[in-house]
Amino acid sequence: MLCRRHLLQALAASALGVHGAGLLAAPRQQEARFLLVFLRGGYDCASLLVPTASSYYYETRPNIAIARPGQDGGALPLTADWGLHPVLADSLLPLYQKGQLAFVPFAGTDDLSRSHFDTQDSMELGQPLGGRRDYRSGFLNRLVAELGRAEAGAAQVQPIAFTSTLPLVLRGAVEVPNTLLGAAAGRGGVDARQARLIESMYQGTPLAAPVAEGFATREEVARTMQGEMEAASRNALSTKGFEGTARRMARLMQSRYQLGFVDVGGWDTHVGQGAATGALANRLGELGRGLAGFADEMGPAWKSTVVVVVSEFGRTFRENGNRGTDHGHGTVFWVMGGGIAGGRVVGEQQALTASTLFQNRDYPVLNDYRSVLGGLFARMYGLNAAAVARVFPGAKAADLRLV
Repeated sequence: MLCRRHLLQALAASALGVHGAGLLAAPRQQEARFLLVFLRGGYDCASLLVPTASSYYYETRPNIAIARPGQDGGALPLTADWGLHPVLADSLLPLYQKGQLAFVPFAGTDDLSRSHFDTQDSMELGQPLGGRRDYRSGFLNRLVAELGRAEAGAAQVQPIAFTSTLPLVLRGAVEVPNTLLGAAAGRGGVDARQARLIESMYQGTPLAAPVAEGFATREEVARTMQGEMEAASRNALSTKGFEGTARRMARLMQSRYQLGFVDVGGWDTHVGQGAATGALANRLGELGRGLAGFADEMGPAWKSTVVVVVSEFGRTFRENGNRGTDHGHGTVFWVMGGGIAGGRVVGEQQALTASTLFQNRDYPVLNDYRSVLGGLFARMYGLNAAAVARVFPGAKAADLRLV
């Protein structure tokens, strides 16, 4: 109880409304910090990490493909096979060029439900497919518990979720605080019925017009953000204003927390996805600026920080009839950090042709997320095979030598 009281006092001093959490012993690399960013909605990885060597990509996306490097609105060249969305020229590209950003294509889970909710749950739990799910045990909570096995007297690590409610990935035996630092997608303080009641209260008063105008403005803003209010986002953060939120997260992780989680919504782009410009480009740009701001705000601690960006699945390789993309399978993970071996596209890969797509429509999964993260945690924290197996039961770590 003493540790909990100490944490609550510290949180109160920062004016954070969170739940208490116990303090845990740190990993072997005591300065290590880890942030997991979950893009809820299944983002289109083929617009982020563009398969510029694939002619089939350009054949199947006549309206939404990112052009080849050197063309107007073309991808930023990374390797002979891959390019980066041009909207990230000033945010993520410099990190890649400094060796602080790597990409893992053909990544994901073998879950084939194609359901946002089922696949998000499956990934956050990190448990073997086919068995009974334990919704009280997420893989990041198990990681924190594993790090707590370190010898007494070691430095202490504190986890946190930058979310409105505690996500599955951090539920478990270890109590974890959560706090929402930005506006959630689809979250509003007053519904339509309440707005009408409030307007009626001010009828016949000098405030009637300003109140009515205020609610009209609110409704207009809500309409412009409709794409970010989809159920798939599960009240995750919007990319709107994400840079400010990311910098606040960095200040907290720099000074107090060593393991964090945040989710960002608005990635379910069935209609009007866009290409070098448009809806998806806008979100990628905002996200990129936010993550670059996080890196900048971490200061010297960025050298010992690792950020991993995941999504529940990718999207169809072909565009649909609405110039968007539908639910897919494999995706691309991002790994960022001041001390990683970046500037690379890593993991098992293959050519993208009509014959290599999964079920004739999607990126295949060649790099299982539990193996990728298990290998990363083994390197970051010095975990042995038995420890990794307690975090990801039944999985074998894949060492991509990223740290």
